[in-house]
Amino acid sequence: MAQSEPNEEQDLAKKIEETRQRFKNELLQESTEKYDQRDVERLLNEDALVEAYLQWRLHVVDDALKMIDDSLQWRKEFGVNDLSESTIPRWMFETGAVYLHGYDKEGNKLFWFKVKLHVKDAKTALDKKKYVAFWLERYAKREPGMPLTVVFDMAESGISNIDMDFVKYVVNCFKVYYPKFLSKMVIVDMPWIMNAAWKIVKSWLGPEAISKLKFASKAEVLTYIDPEYLPPHMGGTDPFKYSYPPLPDDDFQTPINDNGPAITEDETESKEAEQESKDTLESSFNSDVVPKSKKVNFQEEASKAEDKDRGESNVRANGARKPTNTFKGPLMDVSPAEELSFGSGETERKCLIILTNVTKNLVAFKVRTTAPEKYRVKPSSSSCEPGASVDIVVSLHGGSQASLQDRFLVMAAEMDGAGSQELAQFWKEVPKSKIMEHRLRCHALSSSKPAPNALKESVVDGQSSRQDELTSMLLRVTTCNHRLEQKLDSCLWVQKVLIGLVLVLVVLNLQCLYLLGTAQRPS
Repeated sequence: MAQSEPNEEQDLAKKIEETRQRFKNELLQESTEKYDQRDVERLLNEDALVEAYLQWRLHVVDDALKMIDDSLQWRKEFGVNDLSESTIPRWMFETGAVYLHGYDKEGNKLFWFKVKLHVKDAKTALDKKKYVAFWLERYAKREPGMPLTVVFDMAESGISNIDMDFVKYVVNCFKVYYPKFLSKMVIVDMPWIMNAAWKIVKSWLGPEAISKLKFASKAEVLTYIDPEYLPPHMGGTDPFKYSYPPLPDDDFQTPINDNGPAITEDETESKEAEQESKDTLESSFNSDVVPKSKKVNFQEEASKAEDKDRGESNVRANGARKPTNTFKGPLMDVSPAEELSFGSGETERKCLIILTNVTKNLVAFKVRTTAPEKYRVKPSSSSCEPGASVDIVVSLHGGSQASLQDRFLVMAAEMDGAGSQELAQFWKEVPKSKIMEHRLRCHALSSSKPAPNALKESVVDGQSSRQDELTSMLLRVTTCNHRLEQKLDSCLWVQKVLIGLVLVLVVLNLQCLYLLGTAQRPS
């Protein structure tokens, strides 16, 4: 096994290089205006992107190139790289027919389609397609490499809500335009009258994605999504109600410091800050939810606290899991690069985030999370001198357990010329375009000695994955058989035609012989 893994990596590297070379020689040679240059640069520089196309096409380079060609042409046609809230009609956001919210049991973001709110209209079809592309591109940039679970909420929908062209477009988004992006597609509470339509949809998905299509009743949907992220009409407890503005996909909140709130506050201002927090949590990070703080001169504060921080840093970081990889950001390097790993053991309940200022100016930072009641973060908000590093300890609170759905957001902004001012006020005034954001997901470490139930679950999971593979193989075999049957039918048809022609010729020959015989008889 140890030898096979390096070989597989080498083979993959060769496939990636072959794909890139053929892309340049065969597709770029045709026309440089065919694609958006930004997409071309990504393809030529990001191995993960090429690998995604290859894996989705079973490492067949010809098929991957066809997919890349279709995908990049679509991205230019729809102007995907330039899609923003301002380029999409406001009324689309206000309908709430499509949005991101919550997570499934595997920690994948949920992409909701409220089918009853969709009305087929040729005049708005293009805008609706761009709206879907806007959400997909937004998520792809925020959580690269993380798949989505699509949920079609069919409650109270009917034939008038079915738009097969739109559904085919959504399917193609995951089948062609965003490789490896689909975790599963869950169709909830589908009316029986729509069975025929969804059978057509299954044929569009193809063998590689057909196993990801799940039809579920209200009871069965709990297999994929916990009640906390399901609306009441699906048997869930999620109080979320869609409204716009702001966009509803940002659910990060300010965590709690080991010694209380992240920033000191006066008793008289606590209620005001709490109300401000409620009003601004959904504001897509345009403003901060941190309570009002006393004025701090960061230049002076940093020098005064430097010695103290050195002593406390080692104490805080003691027992915390050290990061092993780093994200290189424009303002700060963030370690770890992708995820924080927590376990059930005493030494596995703390993780370390290391921020390094790579600029020549003072940089303010803060850390937010989707589960503030579960985690304690110290420090959760402060500043960092040029070239310096800050250790942030993230620890599980009480008996809380890490979940795949939990996320952390690291935000940083340069304080060039900011001088003495309130930290909270700085975050309110800094332009969003100048804020660096980096997301970290959580990973729950499995116990070294799994319980019997865990072993049973792993066996069931293994059987399930093998069953999915077998189903996929059977579908491919069925598809091949269907093609062979079609070819055989065409051959039989040709054979029948030839036999018919032969019979016609025989009859004509017999008629000729009869006529000749009749002509030769003496009158």
